[in-house]
Parts: sequence; C-alpha cells; structure tokens
Amino acid sequence: MYFADNIKFLRKRKGLSQNDLATILELTRTTLAGYEKSVQPPFKTLIRFAEYFNVSIDALVRYKLDALSEFQLSQIEGGFDIDVTGQKLRLLTVSIDKEGRENIEMVPVKAQAGYTSDYGDTGFIASLPKFSLPFLPQDKTYRTFQIQGDSMLPIPEGAWVTGSYIQNWKTIKDGSPCVIVTRDEGIVFKVVYNQIEKNETLLLVSTNRIYKPYELAVKNIAEIWKFETFNGFEIST
Repeated sequence: MYFADNIKFLRKRKGLSQNDLATILELTRTTLAGYEKSVQPPFKTLIRFAEYFNVSIDALVRYKLDALSEFQLSQIEGGFDIDVTGQKLRLLTVSIDKEGRENIEMVPVKAQAGYTSDYGDTGFIASLPKFSLPFLPQDKTYRTFQIQGDSMLPIPEGAWVTGSYIQNWKTIKDGSPCVIVTRDEGIVFKVVYNQIEKNETLLLVSTNRIYKPYELAVKNIAEIWKFETFNGFEIST
C-alpha cells in the first residue's frame, strides 16, 4: 500500500503544509502526520482524502503516484479513473468444450461490429464458431479474428489471425503484431509500439507502408491479442 507516501506527495504537490491540509480535512496535524507515517486511517477518512485530491481510493492506495508521468497525474487529477498500469482487471468471457478446455472462438468480419459491444456477453461468445489448434500451448487463452483490408501484407485480407490474450498491456514489446479491439473504431490488426509510460497510447503501424502510423489512446481499447499464427480457411457464417 502506498497511501502514506501518496498523501504526502499530493499534499506537497499542492504546496500545502501539514497544518494546511489538516485544517482543510478537519484533522489535527498530529493525526495527519501519523497517516503520513503509515498509520491506517478509518475508511471514512480515506474517502475524505480521495475526494479532496480527486483521486480514486484504488489509485490512492495501490499506485505509487510519484512514479507516474506528469501526463498520468494530470489525467487522474482531472477526474479520470484511468488504468495507470495497463493491467486493470478485465473479465474475459470464454467458452469451453466437453473436456473443460477453452475453445478458440472465431470472430468473422460480419460479427465484429457486435463483438466490440458484446465481447463480455456469454450468449454472444457462445454463438461464435469455434475450433482448436492443438500445437498452441494450453496455458493461454486464444481468439481468432478475420482480417479486413490489406494493411498487414503479406497476411491477406480475409485471413484468420489467432492471438493470445494480453492482460497487462505494459508488457507489450515494441514491434509486436497484435489484434486490438477498440471501443469505437472496430477491430484492427497492427504492429504495436508501446507508449503507455510516455503518454498512455499505443502507436499502431501497418506493414503496408501506404498506411500511416497513428496513435490510439489506452482508454479507447477494450482488448489486445498478441499474434500467434494465421490461417486462410473459409467457414460458413
């Protein structure tokens, strides 16, 4: 927990003395000094700190705020409950076969508009075509997406790209091909350069150089799947 360090950091960031902040929060200076030395406050006091600094309780307790970039801090202080680690828990909906093994769901082009809004719906996921790739390690979760356009040649339009699910986006290595499920711009397949620490974005690059690179804000991303393999088979939908 980083509560003690964080309230001291945020106090100094506002240019306040312990007396100043104690008065604002209706505490004694001695009580505040104790909190800054790791004394655990009651929950109602924790809420009071969070409301005053305009920081979520989660961020106030779990994240080392003085290690964040100025951009990240400005986002938090502006009222955004951003995912400063890139690994906020995302509950992934999957289906399993009769032996209890995870299926690989296939998301054809026709289903992609629905996927961007219903990827967490068990009924929608269950309705997708499924298959298996025995050569892939069983310690990951996979999904297959049909690719639109020619931006990632030599992988052709209509190919099926299988990716492994990435929970912690900060672990993405520069130059990794990934399928990105966005909240408003559909599903894209690009080479990713990780700019989360710098400005909370990913730089997306096409292998077909007629398409210009562009940045995508982390807050506009729902899922990321790291490229594993691709196939050119056809399915009936």
